[in-house]
Amino acid sequence: MSSQQKNHHEKKIRIPGILLVVFMFFILIFFVSVVFSTQMLPAALLAIVCAGCLISLLLTYFLTRDLRHRIRFVLGVVWSLLCLVLCLFAGYYVRQTQDTLQKVSSPRVQNSIISFYVKQEDPAENLSDAADYTFGILKTQDRSNTDETLNQVSAEQNLTLQTLEFDGLTQLADAVRDGQIQGMVLNQAYLDLYEELEGYETFPEEIRILSTQQVEQVVENVLSQEDSSDSVINIYISGSDTRDNTLTSLTRSDVNIIASVNTDTGEVLLLSTPRDYYIPLSISGGVPDKLTHAGIYGVQVSMDTLSMLYDISIDYYFKVNFTGFVDIINALGNIEVQSDYEFDAGGYHFTAGTNVLDGDAALAFCRERYSFSSGDRQRGRNQMAVIKGIIQKAASPAILTDYTSILEGVQNCIDTNIPYDLMAELVRQQLSRKTTWNVTTYSVDGTGDNQVPYSMSSRVYVMVPDMATVEHAKELLAQVAGN
Repeated sequence: MSSQQKNHHEKKIRIPGILLVVFMFFILIFFVSVVFSTQMLPAALLAIVCAGCLISLLLTYFLTRDLRHRIRFVLGVVWSLLCLVLCLFAGYYVRQTQDTLQKVSSPRVQNSIISFYVKQEDPAENLSDAADYTFGILKTQDRSNTDETLNQVSAEQNLTLQTLEFDGLTQLADAVRDGQIQGMVLNQAYLDLYEELEGYETFPEEIRILSTQQVEQVVENVLSQEDSSDSVINIYISGSDTRDNTLTSLTRSDVNIIASVNTDTGEVLLLSTPRDYYIPLSISGGVPDKLTHAGIYGVQVSMDTLSMLYDISIDYYFKVNFTGFVDIINALGNIEVQSDYEFDAGGYHFTAGTNVLDGDAALAFCRERYSFSSGDRQRGRNQMAVIKGIIQKAASPAILTDYTSILEGVQNCIDTNIPYDLMAELVRQQLSRKTTWNVTTYSVDGTGDNQVPYSMSSRVYVMVPDMATVEHAKELLAQVAGN
């Protein structure tokens, strides 16, 4: 064999190995780019990933560079296939994590659902049938949404409806009942307030929806804290434990928890404020209202109201559907929850002390309030206990057991304005420092009373704040901040 033929033969036996190495190179480059794009790995771990990819590439070249060494070549092919499978699986989970976090932190809309109501027995089937009706509207409350709805109907259906103003919900209901007006225009979130008014609990059953409009408001993400040296993040956790709650609709907030997180020390304070707390809202001009009613006006009003109460800055929120927690908890493989009392609820028995709960049991645990003399106050404590149990389980290796189901559950039950780059920064910190999180809880207290809240026109049950507990809450927040 001539030297030319020999060189040609050696090139031929190296071609399969070279092609495999080139293929591996592009696969590894793609994998590294996916990992890098998440911004979640600290520099040290990213360097390890890159070094591992380089070693894998060199090993593939060493094993497959000569087709004449069949056993070594086969080992090289098997090794490259293993690397390929590992990169595909790892890349898939990394990209899925990134997509989930970007979805829950993307700009969302808040929907005020405004409906036209008539009596159940009214013959009208649509707004055209009610063109000559007089519709009652609230004089001042939620007026911008009401006016926007009437403008939408005028533009879309060419209907200019006659309206009559009323000072409050009871006056509006009375006018419908006695026939002074034939219908009313009302934010659906306000309809829930009738259950708090004596003599009007059944009013929502006396009327029906004739037509519905949505008024959308975009909730923009706040700026990232990358340029801030402050290691303390205050997050408002808002939500409802009702089964029909949606994340985009404006409704009363049954859950009002501030999570104060010190990312340097690992200290986390979950501070619960009862839903009936009687305090001025940020939009009420100093007139007190129930804290739960702040949710009707948007999550920002709830954040600003609690900021005023505790003299802190709250820049971020989590809107939580507690029903959606069922899937997350089941995917985690149950959680440990500490109960202050022994009680029964929702077909489950809970003991004082540690309880291992699946998703349905945890939901029953955090929904119950009638078993306790302190009612909603204890329910708030139980909700914080469930959140604490989820945090502790999610910080353990158990989160890897059913990762995709957990991510799916997160998408279904959480909406937040925390920007993606801040989330990625927190993940990087956790991976580099391996912080052990110390979660403590506290709930402010108060005294029951009957007052006329800003959002209503009649006396209802409220909780007048015990300012000593509010001051203690401020002290606990200062301790988390290191002040």
